[in-house]
Amino acid sequence: MNLTDTYLLNNGVKIPVVGFGTWQTPDGDVAKHAVKTALNVGYRHIDTAAAYGNEESVGQAIKESGVDRNDIFLTSKLWNADHGYAETKAALDLSLQKLGTDYLDLYLIHWPNPQAFRNEWQERNADSWRAMEEALKEGKVRAIGISNFRRQHIDALLKTATVVPAVNQNYLNPSDLQEDVLAANAEHGILNEAYSPLGTGRLLQNETVKQIAAAHGVSVPQVLLRWSLQHGFLPLPKSTHDEYIKANAEIFNFTLSNQELQLLDGLRGVAGLATNPDQAEF
Repeated sequence: MNLTDTYLLNNGVKIPVVGFGTWQTPDGDVAKHAVKTALNVGYRHIDTAAAYGNEESVGQAIKESGVDRNDIFLTSKLWNADHGYAETKAALDLSLQKLGTDYLDLYLIHWPNPQAFRNEWQERNADSWRAMEEALKEGKVRAIGISNFRRQHIDALLKTATVVPAVNQNYLNPSDLQEDVLAANAEHGILNEAYSPLGTGRLLQNETVKQIAAAHGVSVPQVLLRWSLQHGFLPLPKSTHDEYIKANAEIFNFTLSNQELQLLDGLRGVAGLATNPDQAEF
């Protein structure tokens, strides 16, 4: 296995098994340098979102990298203010424009239940999804999916959807395995993407993870990313430091034992749990 190995999505599209995340990566030179470094190291899967405010820099980095756009798997996401049919169409076009590309490989509904639409989230999601299904037919996107969706949100979406989501991107790491979400995804052949695979950095000082890392002669982040892969997840490590971007890609030359996986699975709550999307104040 290596960085360009792929999972097969439920619509037949291939997606590289590790993605490079850009959440909290500032727009401008920082984002541009990070993405160019990632592509230079060998990442071929870049994850951004309208809400990250860095789509233009990500697009510029891809252009300047010299890597063929068709060799890169590019994801962006629909933000909360843009839920609805016409709004989603406009938001997708704006993301395409900012990224300087005529198609996305994956487009996600970023959040299932924004505060502004709490009384009509089901209808808003259904309308957004209809727009996304049309974008799929038009070739503007190659796959569509969801993010932060729990079972009830998936069930509601599937009442009107004609396309099953290909991906559900969630807060997934040893601190929160979100078992019910994983079970719901499995029922529909939805791939689990893991954002904050390092627990937003809070797992880096955990003694259990440190001991496992020492036993393998690898770093703590490498253990956490390997854990994600061995669970069949697609981790999205994020960094702005060249050495970490490179190290986070070097996770294919060791294997965690079943006992080590169980120890890591037992760390529930040590780096917090996923935000409840039905209660978030945004």
